[in-house]
Amino acid sequence: MEFFRCLFGVALLCGVSAQTYWMQPRQQHQLPPSFQKPEQQSKVPPALPPFDKCVLKEAEKIQCGTPDITVTQCQDINCCFDGRQCYYGKAVTVQCTRDGQFVVVVAREATLPPLDVSSISMLESNDVLCGPVDGTSSFAIFQFPVTACGTTLKDDEDYVVYENHMASSYEVGIGPKGSITRDSHFELLFQCRYSGTTVEALVVEVNPVPPPVSVAAAGLLRVELRLGNGQCFSKGCLEEVAAYSSFYSSSDYPVTKVLREPVYVEVRLLGRSDPNIVLNLEHCWATPTPNPQSVPQWDLLVDGCPYHDDRYQTTVIPVDGSSGLEYPSHYKRFISKMFTFVASDTYNHQKDTVFIHCATAVCYPSSTDSCEQQCHRPRRAAVEKVPSSQKVLVSSGEVILSETAPATLQKR
Repeated sequence: MEFFRCLFGVALLCGVSAQTYWMQPRQQHQLPPSFQKPEQQSKVPPALPPFDKCVLKEAEKIQCGTPDITVTQCQDINCCFDGRQCYYGKAVTVQCTRDGQFVVVVAREATLPPLDVSSISMLESNDVLCGPVDGTSSFAIFQFPVTACGTTLKDDEDYVVYENHMASSYEVGIGPKGSITRDSHFELLFQCRYSGTTVEALVVEVNPVPPPVSVAAAGLLRVELRLGNGQCFSKGCLEEVAAYSSFYSSSDYPVTKVLREPVYVEVRLLGRSDPNIVLNLEHCWATPTPNPQSVPQWDLLVDGCPYHDDRYQTTVIPVDGSSGLEYPSHYKRFISKMFTFVASDTYNHQKDTVFIHCATAVCYPSSTDSCEQQCHRPRRAAVEKVPSSQKVLVSSGEVILSETAPATLQKR
C-alpha cells in the first residue's frame, strides 16, 4: 500500500478582524506598532469553538501585539489575554498591517485531529520566502507582503482586496480495494481589505470531521459486534480497559467520532457455555455502506492480525481471565482509529460513514492446534477447516465522521 501527501478543501466560513502583528522580530519585515481597529465583517456566524482556544501551556504562548497592549485591544485582534500578556490562541488568526503585510498564525489544534503545522504551505507559490517565518510544533507563523506569494488583487466598491490561499497536505493510504485518510484537511482563504480609513481581515477556515453501531447475526452461530463507550474517571485508569465496561445500545446509533478517535470494537459469541471453544476473527474490514461486499473497502484485521499496510495499525486487545468475563475465549476486541474514505482518483472525501464487518469462526482446540492466532509467525490454518455452520459474518451499525469532538472526548 502506498502513502503520499495531497491537498484538500474548505468547510467553514467565518469573519475575523485583526490588525496587529506577531511580535518576534525579523529583519526582513519590521511591522509598525500602530493599527486601527477594523470593522468586523462576517458572512456566516462563526461556530462555537469545541474547546477554549485560550488554554495553553506557558511554553506554548506566542506574543500577539505590543507588550503594553490592553485586554480590549487584545480581544479586538482575536487574541487571548491572561492578565499579563496577549498571545495567540489555538485557532487561525489572520492580521493585516497598515504597511501592507499579511500575518497568518495557524494553531495545531485549529482542527480535529490536530494539524501537522509543518505541512501547511501557500497554494499559489512555492517561493521559499513564502514559507513560515517561524513556528513551533504547535504554531506555524507566516508573514509576507500583500503583493507577494501569489496574492490576487480585487476591487470591491470602496475597498482594495488582497486575497490568498494556504492549505495543509495530508496522507492518503491506498489499499487494494479503497483509499482512506486519518488526517485533517485544512484550507484557508484569507483577505486583507484596505480602504481610506480601515484595514480588515477575512478568514475562511477549516472544519474537522464523524463514526459506527452493533447488530447480532442470526444462525446456528450467534455472534454480536458492538462498540465500547466506557470512559476513565480515575487516576491510573487504562482507557483500553475502561472502554469495554459499557457499550452503545441500538438507540445510540449512529454514533459520531472525529478522525483518529479510537473506535473500540468487541465481537462476542452468544448463547454458548462451552469454555473450551474459541472465537476467532478471520477478517475484519470497513466499508462506507452497510453492504459488506461494497467498495471501497479498508482492511482492519487479516487472519486475525492487524493489517500491516495501515500506518495506524489496528490494535488487538488480549482477552483473558483478568477481564472478569465468564468465557474469555468467546470474545475478541480490537481498537481502530477513525478514518474517512476518499475517492480513488481525486482523493477527495467520498463518504463520511463507516460500517465495520468481521468474518468470524469458532475453533475447537486440539493437541495439534491451540486455536491461538499468531501474528508474528506463520500459523496453522485450522480455523479454515471448521464447518460453514460455525462461521458468521457480523457487521456494525453506522459510524459517522463528526465535524466536532463529542463532549466526552473534549473533556479528556
